[in-house]
Amino acid sequence: MQKNNIVYIIKAMLDIKFIRENRETVAEKSKQKGYEVNIDKLLAVDDSRRKLLGEIEKVRADRNELAEKAKAGKPDDQSIEQGKKLKESLAQLEAQLQPVEEEFTKLLKAVPNMPADDVPVGASEDENVVAKEWGDKPQFDFEPKTHWELAESRGLIDKERAAKVSGSRFAYIKGDLVRLQLAIVQLVIDSLTSEETLKKIAQEAGLNGISSKPFTPVLPPLMIRTEVFDAMDRLEPREDRYKVGSDDDNLWLQGSAEHTLGPMYMNESIEDKELPMRFLGYATSFRREAGTYGKDTEGIIRMHQFDKLEMESFTRPEDGLSEHLMMVAIQEYLLQQLKIPYRVLQKCTADIGKPNARGIDLEAWLPGADKYMETHTADYMSDYQARRLQTRIKDNGLVHTSDATAFALGRTMVAIIENYQTADGIIVIPEALRPYMRNQTSL
Repeated sequence: MQKNNIVYIIKAMLDIKFIRENRETVAEKSKQKGYEVNIDKLLAVDDSRRKLLGEIEKVRADRNELAEKAKAGKPDDQSIEQGKKLKESLAQLEAQLQPVEEEFTKLLKAVPNMPADDVPVGASEDENVVAKEWGDKPQFDFEPKTHWELAESRGLIDKERAAKVSGSRFAYIKGDLVRLQLAIVQLVIDSLTSEETLKKIAQEAGLNGISSKPFTPVLPPLMIRTEVFDAMDRLEPREDRYKVGSDDDNLWLQGSAEHTLGPMYMNESIEDKELPMRFLGYATSFRREAGTYGKDTEGIIRMHQFDKLEMESFTRPEDGLSEHLMMVAIQEYLLQQLKIPYRVLQKCTADIGKPNARGIDLEAWLPGADKYMETHTADYMSDYQARRLQTRIKDNGLVHTSDATAFALGRTMVAIIENYQTADGIIVIPEALRPYMRNQTSL
């Protein structure tokens, strides 16, 4: 996307001080994202909280002063009595503070991140803006089939037997389609661990001065603790998540690799010289797909289990937006390597998500379905997640985080199958993937 010459203003300091100073803006932009937040109540509770904190600090200071005097000699009865009263007073104030702190935290966590100034205002995904289209849609002299019709007939996907074992929205991926998936994985790893390739991508996107530091491949944990999932602000909606075991286990299956990559440095300070830190996670992910009954029931588009390659990065605040744009440029580069036509959508306020400051979707063209389908998402969080996770730059505030799909492997194979089909049902392998498949040319 050629957006580098536009000036962006990100409301990165979404802390209580920012909210106090911008209450009307915060309420308005929260509403634009679909969140009705009670800013007046939040600030009233914050006033009570600050007052109690001031009183607690005063009592603690008096106790410290009394303790210093006692060091000079044996305390008299009056000092002992005063010490008891201060202790009781402190206990009472701390007891009063606890429910106030809990309410304050609940209200503050309900406030979403502020959208960047260039995010289109919209009430639903229907108001996302097409920013770019790339590639020529293939023209066939036959009626193109869907990926499901092609893959099922060739024994590459078996959902019927998977349903016997696991229920609906699961599949066995078989034969050469497995090799194709692993070839895609290797293409991405080779691309994102190459400084030369990343430098080329940045130059072609006009992102001058951005780091070409390679990504570190990671096989992340597939489970995440409740409090960490909540700190990432990715636990909700819970009905879309799979809880594992009993409440004592306190674990959920992650819904995408960034859910466990993002909190890697929770409660830590990162050395400035280490930034940016870039990771490429490969994970089997799980979602219930609640509320999608009847949608995409054929094929492997909307599954309960799917494999993804996901990018996650930690940057300095001044580099956060450029990193987000770099991830979009990487996504475009990867789709272009496969020569799959796509379009770029700038997501509107209602669709970017609660922790996002900005969001981009890439949609691949599906000839068999005669429509575009989302294959990539890129999210810029500014410092919103880092504040919740307390991931800091040593002596320099909070990091900015970004995450983005490198490839959702099932959907990528869907796009390949439909765009590279032939009249006799053969699937041609994209040239970029052939070196990873012993130069095989078709499935």
